[in-house]
Amino acid sequence: MSVTTKQLYDAASNDWQRSEPILLSDFTARPFLLKWCEPVAKLNVLDLGCGEGYFARGLKRQGAGSILGIDVSEEMVRGAEQREAQEQLGIRYRAGDATDLTAIASESVDLTVAVFLFNYLTLEQTRHTMHEVHRVLRPGGRFIFAVPHPSLAFLGDKVAPFYFDPQSKGYFSGRDCQFEGEIWRRDGKSVRVRSVHKNLEDYFGALAAAGFTQMPQVAELRATEEHLRMDPTWFGPLRDKPLHLAFQLRK
Repeated sequence: MSVTTKQLYDAASNDWQRSEPILLSDFTARPFLLKWCEPVAKLNVLDLGCGEGYFARGLKRQGAGSILGIDVSEEMVRGAEQREAQEQLGIRYRAGDATDLTAIASESVDLTVAVFLFNYLTLEQTRHTMHEVHRVLRPGGRFIFAVPHPSLAFLGDKVAPFYFDPQSKGYFSGRDCQFEGEIWRRDGKSVRVRSVHKNLEDYFGALAAAGFTQMPQVAELRATEEHLRMDPTWFGPLRDKPLHLAFQLRK
């Protein structure tokens, strides 16, 4: 029987604890997303699927005002709170389901971020959560999120440093199916990840149904030439492959 996402991250929470880049996506996605979030000074930020707080801490160091991080894994939140007790950045964390934002007032958030959250949600959960994100955002507020690139699972061998296994499913026939995968750390350890596969039509359709009417900014994130020079052995297998898909929208 497949473990739940909560069970998966509760069990592996120690492998995600970090104070510097170590996971592949810490190099290929999060630095770009932190820059994309600028300006964040004094903003009220909601971090959905915050994990152990790595991204939230980055936002706080860039000057964000209040930050609330929500994650389904109590162990990941416990790790985030332990780091907060040490660094005292002023970040609040809460264990809970990111699909349930009923405790957050409408039009009370300046910036909502969701870094690799929606790949753990079904299409119906994604639609619901995006609708709630639209509700809690202030007029002019921004929504920034990233997911594994929908085509990644169908490219190349299922090897380090990042893959998802679609088994017998295809790009369209695999919609709303859960693909298991792994992503590696630079110390050679891998951690389990998963993706409930959704294609571009699914993401754009969910955003439109949620009430976002302006065209989003979209970025396809990858291993850059800078990454390849940094560590050609580790990043080399990812040359010219789309790894992540990032969206930025304004209400």
